[in-house]
Amino acid sequence: MTATPLPLGYENRTGRGRGVLTRALGSVLPGVRRVNDQVEPYARAWTAHNATALGTPGRRWVVLGDSMSQGVGASAWNAGWVDQLAGLLAERGHPLVVVNLSATGARTPDLLEQQLPVLQALPPAVGTDEPDLVTVLIGSNDLFAGGASRRGLPDAFAAMVAALPRGAVVATLPQPRQAARLANRHLEDAVERGDLTIVDLRTDGPTSWRGKLASDFFHPNDAGYAEMAAPFLPVVLRALERRP
Repeated sequence: MTATPLPLGYENRTGRGRGVLTRALGSVLPGVRRVNDQVEPYARAWTAHNATALGTPGRRWVVLGDSMSQGVGASAWNAGWVDQLAGLLAERGHPLVVVNLSATGARTPDLLEQQLPVLQALPPAVGTDEPDLVTVLIGSNDLFAGGASRRGLPDAFAAMVAALPRGAVVATLPQPRQAARLANRHLEDAVERGDLTIVDLRTDGPTSWRGKLASDFFHPNDAGYAEMAAPFLPVVLRALERRP
């Protein structure tokens, strides 16, 4: 099958290097270093996968997000929540062609400035006139970075809501911070207008991460990603079965 590079030269990277704290922890903690060492290979793997996926017939699922959607922390690049959910959907009669635009370290402005333009420039899906499924999982890095990134998160979510295609499935932020609460309000307002659908990780996300974290104690492992896929499943099924 012919490989087709993503539009705009996109390669599943933000263009920023790792943060100072991440580099420092990786230099002294083997568990952090092991997860850090996944970042570049996983980005390459998704870039190669996407090039093949663009020419694969079938309904398309476009994934927007950060390292959680790249599967960083899992045992393999294709063992994260995205592939686990894709398997569950296929078992239920919805095989999808995954195009994953996520990037490790991505913040909401990166999604707006890098991933959304690629989504908008994608060629039509092959062999189907079904609309693309679009999912979004973003915002944790904005909160973790603090400062201007955290303060700007609500406005960034407002801009994201306005730019996403109608019917996109977006995860809420479960973190108990004011910036997260304000950002989530924009999602709730969009749901009331009928513009978006949410996966509410505040109520339906994992209740415990015990035994479900990778060796950096930040990213999920395979079991943790299974816990993340679970709340997406019923919401995405409804989105796929809803006729435009």
